[in-house]
Amino acid sequence: MGSTSDKASGKANELAGKARQFTGKAVGNKEMQAKGAAQEGKGKVQVAKGKTKEAVKGVVDRT
Repeated sequence: MGSTSDKASGKANELAGKARQFTGKAVGNKEMQAKGAAQEGKGKVQVAKGKTKEAVKGVVDRT
């Protein structure tokens, strides 16, 4: 995946995870909340990966 697609996928996972956590909290489902938190964390890692790729590409392009 490229940096842009990593960041987009990451944001989508973050939002889906937050929604899942909210739903889990609303219905009192701790497992759903935990899965939502994990999905949100996965999204944050994907966004960071995309930003890192972008930064590395910027350094390589300048050399």
